[in-house]
Amino acid sequence: MDDVLPRGLLLALAVLTGAAAGPLLARTAVRLARSDAARPTAARAVASAVVLAGLLCGAVLLTGARPATAAYAWAAGAAVVLAQVDLAVHRLPDRVTYPAAAVGAAALLADAALLGTWPALGRALLAAAVAGGVALLAALAGPSGLGLGDVKLLALLGLLLGWAGWGALLAGVFLGLLAGAAVSLVLLATRRAGWRTPVPFGPPLLVGAVLALLVEGPLL
Repeated sequence: MDDVLPRGLLLALAVLTGAAAGPLLARTAVRLARSDAARPTAARAVASAVVLAGLLCGAVLLTGARPATAAYAWAAGAAVVLAQVDLAVHRLPDRVTYPAAAVGAAALLADAALLGTWPALGRALLAAAVAGGVALLAALAGPSGLGLGDVKLLALLGLLLGWAGWGALLAGVFLGLLAGAAVSLVLLATRRAGWRTPVPFGPPLLVGAVLALLVEGPLL
C-alpha cells in the first residue's frame, strides 16, 4: 500500500495534520480541564502541534499506509489531550479514552479483514484485557495509586502495544512505570511534592508506550 501512497507524502500529510489539529486539541484539553471556554496559550498550542506532528509521523513510519495506521494516529491525538488534562487536574476523561479505544479496535479489525493480520488482532485484544485487568486489580489493592482513568488508559495502550507484540507491551508498561517513578522521585527531591501527593500517571504511561514502539521499529 505504500506504493499507492508514497511515504514522503504520508509524512507531509502528518505534519500538516499536526499543525492544523494541534491547536484544536490544545483548546479541547483546556476546556476538559477547566470546564469553561478558556483558550490555550500560544506556547501550548504550538507545543501541541509539534508533539502531534511528531507522533503522527511516528505512526506513519511505524505502520506505513494501512488501516492499522488510523488506530495509532487517533491514539496520538488522544494522547496529546489526555496528557494535558491529566497534568492539569489529574483526570483522564472517558470522552477521550473511549473513542480512541473504539477507533483503535475498528481500525485493527479492518486491518485484519483486509490484510489477514488476525493473529495480531487477537493478541491486541488479549493484551488489552490483560493490561486492563492487572491495572484494575492494582487500583483496587491500592486506591491511592492508579485510578480508574489509568486503568482504562492501560487497556487502550495494551490494545496498541499488544498489536505490535508482547515484547512491546511489557516494555511499554515497564518504561511507563519507570518514568512515573522517576518523576515522583524528582518531585520529592525538589520538595515540590510529598510522599502522599498524587502524581498523574497518564503522561509517563504514554511516554513509555511511545518509547516502546520506537524500540520495536516498523511493523510492516
